[in-house]
Formats: sequence, C-alpha cells, structure tokens
Amino acid sequence: MSPTTLPAGPEHGHVTFLGAGPGDPGLLTLRAVEALANADVLVAEHEVLDVVRVHARQGVAVLNTDSDTSSRTYPGPGTPQLTVVDGTSTTVGDPALRDAANLVMEAARGGKRVVRAVSGDPGLDTYAAEEMLACAAAGLPFEVVPGVAAAVGVPAYAGVPLRDAQGADVRFVDARSASDRCWTEVGASDGTVVVSATLDSVAAAAGELVAAGRKPDTPMTVTVAGTTTRQRTWSATLGTIAQTLKQAKVLPSPDGGRPVIAVVGERSAAAQREQLSWFESKPLFGWKVLVPRTKEQAVSLSDQLRSYGAVPHEVPTIAVEPPRTPQQMERAVKGLVTGRYEWIAFTSVNAVKAVREKFEEYGLDARAFAGIKVAAVGEQTAKALVSFGVKPDLVPSGEQSAAGLLEDWPPYDPVFDPIDRVFLPRADIATETLVAGLIELGWEVDDVTAYRTVRASPPPAETREAIKGGGFDAVLFTSSSTVRNLVGIAGKPHNVTVIACIGPATAKTAEEHGLRVDVMAPEPSVHKLAEALADFGLKRRAAAQEAGDPVTRPSERRPGSRRRRTT
Repeated sequence: MSPTTLPAGPEHGHVTFLGAGPGDPGLLTLRAVEALANADVLVAEHEVLDVVRVHARQGVAVLNTDSDTSSRTYPGPGTPQLTVVDGTSTTVGDPALRDAANLVMEAARGGKRVVRAVSGDPGLDTYAAEEMLACAAAGLPFEVVPGVAAAVGVPAYAGVPLRDAQGADVRFVDARSASDRCWTEVGASDGTVVVSATLDSVAAAAGELVAAGRKPDTPMTVTVAGTTTRQRTWSATLGTIAQTLKQAKVLPSPDGGRPVIAVVGERSAAAQREQLSWFESKPLFGWKVLVPRTKEQAVSLSDQLRSYGAVPHEVPTIAVEPPRTPQQMERAVKGLVTGRYEWIAFTSVNAVKAVREKFEEYGLDARAFAGIKVAAVGEQTAKALVSFGVKPDLVPSGEQSAAGLLEDWPPYDPVFDPIDRVFLPRADIATETLVAGLIELGWEVDDVTAYRTVRASPPPAETREAIKGGGFDAVLFTSSSTVRNLVGIAGKPHNVTVIACIGPATAKTAEEHGLRVDVMAPEPSVHKLAEALADFGLKRRAAAQEAGDPVTRPSERRPGSRRRRTT
C-alpha cells in the first residue's frame, strides 16, 4: 500500500514532509496541494502558513508551539480537523521547535495524517531531517514531497538564469555557516555562485569572495523577498554592492536580518537582467489594490489582479442578508416547481445564491429548472448558474445590463409560449427598467425580493487609515453603490490612489464624491476593468522608463492635496 492511500486510523498514522517553496503559493506542487487537502494535522512555521493554509481544510485551529499540549486531544475519524502549529523560532534546539516535532510524533501515533511543511525543500531543512530520523526510529511511515528551493526559485523570479549555453558550474553557499575553506573554493572557481545570506551580511559575503580571488567587477544581483510581490532586486558588482544597497536606503535597517539570495558570476546573465526580469516588470507589480466588493464576488477578480503582480485587499462594502419577509420568495420557488413560469431571470450572483439556498432548503436541485428558460446578466452570474448545474438559455450579446438583456429578450408569443410569466429574483433595490421592459414585451413579471443589500461594517482602523492616507495604489469600483458605501464606511481614497471604474454611471458617482477617475473599463466587466488597470500600470511604467525616472508605485508619491474632481 502506498503512503498516499493509508487510511486514517489508530494503526496507520502517516507524516508528509512537504516543501512549501520560497514564498509564492503558486509554486506548490500538485502532490503538495493533495497532501494539504487530506491532512488532519498541519505543522508549519509562521512564515510558511500563508503559503500552505489556503489549500488546507476549512475550520483550521491555530495553536502556538509553546502552549500546553499535555491535554490536547484529536477528534475521531468522523470529525476530521486540521491543526496548525505556529512556531516562529528558528533557533537550533529551541523548545518551540521541539514542541513542533513532538506534535508530529504525537499526532502520527494517534493515526492522523500529518503534514510537516517547511520553507523551500525538506531536503535542505535541518529540522525536517531530524524529524525524519525520529519518525524512522519510531517506525512511523513518512514520505517527502520536494519543494522549490529558494536558491533556485528566487534567481528564476529575479530574471537571473544560473547557467548559460556553455554550462558554467553552479556553486551554492550559505554565508551564515560557510567556512574559510568554502569561500576559498568558490573564490577559485569562475562559475556561478548562489549565496544565501541576510541583507546586512551580503556585502560581507561579497568581500569574502573578492578576498578569495574573485574580481571586484564581477556582476552580482541581490534579491529580497523572492517570488513574492514584495520582491526587490538590486544589480551591482562584488565591489559596489555595499554602496548600491546604501544608495537604495535599505541599509542600515531594522530589517537587515531578512534573508536574501545573491547570484555572482560573469555568465549568470546578471548583466542581462533588464531583459529577463519578467516578474518584477509585471504591469501592477507590488501595487496594493483595494477591491471593495462582497467577498464572494471578489475572489476571481483578486486572482486576476495577482496575475498582474498586484496585492489585492478585499474590503466588503455590501453585506447580503435574507429578505425581511420570505413568504414571497417561498411562493415563487414553489411556482417554479408547479410550472407557473416560462422564464427566470438572474441579474446577479447573489440572486443565484438566494434561489439555490431556497432550493436546498426544500430538498430541490437543478432538475427543478427543467422546462424553464433561464436568463443571466453578466459573466459571473452565468458561471454561478453553470456551477449549480444550469446552463443559461439567454445571456446578453452586448451590454451586460438590464438594458442589454432587454435588447435580446424575445417578445411574448401566445402561439409558442404556453406561459406568459417571468420570475425575477432580485435585491431589495428597484429594477423598474427590466420589469417595465418585460411588460412592454408582453410578459407578466413576478418581481420578487430574494435578498437585501445593506452597507457592510467599517473595515479595521488600519485599513481606513491606509485608504485615506494613500496606502493603496489603486481602488476598483464595480458599481455606484461600492463608491457610496466605501466612502461611507472608510472615507475618500487619497489623491495619489488610482481610481478605476467599471462604467460611466459608476464614474459619475465617483466624480460626485470628489474623486478623479483615472481608468474606466471599455465594457462593463470586472475582468475588463482589471485589464484596463493593468494597461494603465504598463503605460505608467513605460513612461517612467522613457523619462529615465525610477519606476515607482502611485503610493510612493504623495502630493499634499486631496484628489479633486476634474472638469
């Protein structure tokens, strides 16, 4: 029986030592994702949690490694629960690390599937190696899921290939533990050297290489926070790296102990980084983008923003609640089953969700839509229906709005349409345009409140200060209500923040609130809005480079006056 098929039970505990990579969650392997999804217990240091926990089970419990574990119990097979041990220490022999190792052993002996996640690759992690030996000595089955090592992954994200066509040697050195003999050996070589160091020790490492025989003009790159949207890379030489870091104002710094990866070598392509820097040159690299939507709606948009290098920050501005009087909705759903309607029209994802929840309450599923034509406004609404098992019969061919739906909606024909009634589940805000248009086409409409939209609670004080103080580089407004609600619960975005709106109506509302609109989507789609912001960022970067200016984010320039509406 393979390790991946071991059942959970008192006799079959199992440990997976998993490499979480250098920081980008997208670098997790498929096997790593599978192991995380099936884990009963997850043991990980603090910096690894953000990388791995997105693939873990819901309802995660977070425990500190220095907490009392003597009375800890694990739920039985019928109630699987994921446990996260948050150990922040990296000191050899630290009690917190011993507690993490003890939990691995304790949980595995109790029949649990344990994932021990480490940064980079487990084969390069001293603690993981010691825990593997402990498992072997105890007779506990384990497996190793390799991860992308920082010494390999970070240079790739920095645009610094380690080998060229001539196949230069590549040496790896950990400056924090390298001996004089090690420096002498790599100094005598003309190959590429990858140095793991800290920000405040990398210049000393460069000095060691020069002292060992490397030329001071040998190209060198230094990358901090590699593979994340905080990544930053400096290009210099062994002789100039200290001055380069000083001019960049990153040293001296309280963060000088941050890990860095440095690449040294004539043939390491360091000199070609301008052409090969694919990651840091993304159109919105490092931009903090505010996404003021309901959380359910923000997910796909946030994923798209991340693909452009942005750091999305979701702030719900609208909360969705059930209708105050549910009887009307209950009658309409029963009417679907009894054949009262010819059409049902969904104008939002929330409308789909409201009907689906009512279906589940009555024990119904997508088969209840049999014989009923289904219309949907918007790409996301259509996708929500498809995930429910319903393929829309009508989606506007043009503008994704009530007007666009009416453009394509067929008039009522008593010969071909046995029923003349349309079910329109909606929010508690008016839909007169759609209702009036359907009536004009000859249809009877049951206009039913399926859910209520209310202003969400204010975000944390830190977020409010970032919004008003220029901490965000851009904000995406996807409706007029998101403008009004964000301003109402958090205040106006600072004048340096790029304002992007989904359409003319939203832009008008933004201007009425004293905001200047910088970006507008070419069509009313959240994905087109994200594309338009990315294009804006790309042009902004190109203009800075053409002018010989450093590429900065909007939040790095802070004029004193608040943004005003332009005329």
